[in-house]
Amino acid sequence: MHINFAKNISNVLLVCVGIGGALSGDACATEGGGGAYPNGAEGIMAGALPPPGFYYVNYSTHYDADGAQLPVDLKLDATANVSRFVYMTEHKLFGADYGTYMVVPLLHVSAKLDTHSPAGIISSTESGLGDIAFSPLVLAWHSKNWHVATGLEFVVPTGDYDKHTLANLGRNYWTVEPVFAATYITDYGLELSGKFMYDFNTENSDTNYRSGQEFHVDYAMAYHSGPWTWGIGGYVYKQITSDSGAGVIDPDGNKGHVLAVGPSVKYDLAGLSIEAKYQEEMWVKNRPEGNKLWLKMSLAL
Repeated sequence: MHINFAKNISNVLLVCVGIGGALSGDACATEGGGGAYPNGAEGIMAGALPPPGFYYVNYSTHYDADGAQLPVDLKLDATANVSRFVYMTEHKLFGADYGTYMVVPLLHVSAKLDTHSPAGIISSTESGLGDIAFSPLVLAWHSKNWHVATGLEFVVPTGDYDKHTLANLGRNYWTVEPVFAATYITDYGLELSGKFMYDFNTENSDTNYRSGQEFHVDYAMAYHSGPWTWGIGGYVYKQITSDSGAGVIDPDGNKGHVLAVGPSVKYDLAGLSIEAKYQEEMWVKNRPEGNKLWLKMSLAL
C-alpha cells in the first residue's frame, strides 16, 4: 500500500509509536499496539503460585513480525530478558497464601517502516529498561487438583519514550491490570491452565491518546509425566473498548485481536524448572502478525 508520506507520517508515527512497549512488541491496536503485558508469557501451571519463600523467574523471549495485517509496510524485531522477583509470605488472607512480586524488563527493539515515498525507509533501534510492573497483592489457593490465584498488577511508565521515535522502550502511560489464574490437574497428569487479565490504561500525556481496555488470556493444555510436561499453549487477545484521541483512524476505534498457539515443554528439578515454547500468531486484526520464542526459568532462592 502506497502512503503519501507528507500527509500521513504523523498518523503513522502516532499509531505505530511505542513498539517496544514493555516487551509487547506489537503495533497499531491501542497506541503502539498490544498492551503492557507480554502476551504468552505464562501457560503451564499458570494458576499454581509457589509455597512461601523467595523466587526468581527469568523470561527470555524473541518476537518478530511484519505489517501484513496493517495499512503500513512494517518490520519489527523485539528481544527481551525479563526478571520477576516473587515473595510469598507465610501469612494467610481469606484462606490463601499472600505474596507480592515485581517485574523488570530489559529490551532490545528494532522497527523499520517503508513509507513508499521519497522519504524512503524510517528505522530505529532502542535498548534498555522497559516499563516495570509490580503487584502489592497476590493471593493463591491450593487443593489436590486445583490451583487458583488472583492479584492486581500495576505497570509503571519507566521505559524511555519519544513520540517522534518509531521504536520505544516504554508506553508512557500507566496500566492497571486485575489478574485471575487457574490450573486444574487430573490424577492422571492432564493439565488445563489459564491466566485471565483485563487492562485499564491511562492517557499518554505526550500524545493525548488513550488506549482502549483490553482482555487477554494465556492458556495451556499439557500432560505431566515424571519431571517432564508436554503440551500446547498460547494466548488470545481482544481489545474491548475503542482508543480515543488524535490518530484514531479506524472506524472501529483501532480495536485489535489476535490468537496464538504453539508447543511447550517443561522440565522440573528440585527448586528449578525450565520451560521452552513457540507461539505462532493468527486471526490478526490491527496488529503485526508474527511469532514468539520463549525460554523461562524459575528458581527457588
